[in-house]
Amino acid sequence: MGDSKTDDVTTDSSATESDSSATKTDSDIEHENDDVSSPSPDSCPFIEGEKVLVYHGSRIYDAKVIRTQFRTNEWKCFVHYLGWNKKWDEWLCLDRLMKYTEENVKQQQFLEKKDGTDKNPKLSHTSQTVLKSYNGTRGKKRKNDSVIKGAIRMEELVIRMPRALRKQLVDDCESVTHLGKLVKLPRTPNVDDILKKYLEYRSKSDDLKAHSVEEILKGLCCYFDKALPVMLLYKNERQQYEKAIADNVSPSSVYGAEHLLRLFVKLPELLVDANIEEETSKELLQRLADFLKFLHKNQSAFFISAYHVPEDTETSTNKQDD
Repeated sequence: MGDSKTDDVTTDSSATESDSSATKTDSDIEHENDDVSSPSPDSCPFIEGEKVLVYHGSRIYDAKVIRTQFRTNEWKCFVHYLGWNKKWDEWLCLDRLMKYTEENVKQQQFLEKKDGTDKNPKLSHTSQTVLKSYNGTRGKKRKNDSVIKGAIRMEELVIRMPRALRKQLVDDCESVTHLGKLVKLPRTPNVDDILKKYLEYRSKSDDLKAHSVEEILKGLCCYFDKALPVMLLYKNERQQYEKAIADNVSPSSVYGAEHLLRLFVKLPELLVDANIEEETSKELLQRLADFLKFLHKNQSAFFISAYHVPEDTETSTNKQDD
């Protein structure tokens, strides 16, 4: 699809399933059997015929949900990319889809500019600085770009996320965008606390590589602080952000696991700007996957169990009741 979507490129763990499904006809889809234990269709956050936004590589495309199905203990959607041949139709996990909202469209437009000539200097510079520090070497650049020979490609930047955390992302989106609730700030533990706990946890069993882990965590924290206001907030969280960061504090000292997890959805598109060498990227991806396992292991301690209704909403509701 365009510059970002080619016949041999996929970007997540559903690659094999997506390729085999892309050639199916509508008739084939209608005759597939849903899981016997399928939950109520209302529990799927997307409905058939709904216009959505879909991540593919470093871009976001307009698409339409053709069919939803509960497969292998999770919801999946069969989508058609608007304006593209049906050969691109594919089954996707929910973490590749976004609601078609004003905020998400802005994010789509931002990535389109970023993919062209309008690069985000802060994120790109941060990516390169952090990962060069981690790698310990400076790759040679060509005169007209910053591509390092042997650099990892976008489709190879796959970060494996436990299924329970993917569900956490979906529930998070549902609470904020559909129910109008927010994560109460400041969070305890915050992102800084969680990263520190992981470093302590990993240092006990991996002393020899504790330094490299620490460098990666510093980079992760830097990414989070830079990316949060640009691409990690939903529209109705903006006002809360302005108040929470009013004293010029770092987002990592205010926000917690809920927003940190959103960063991992965006990391591949951010890391590709850093031109990571293949050998370095393999260890980096392993470390990031290990960190997600740590989040999963401590999910009940790190993530809140209930979101809260903003005070202005509560006040408005009370007035109506009166």
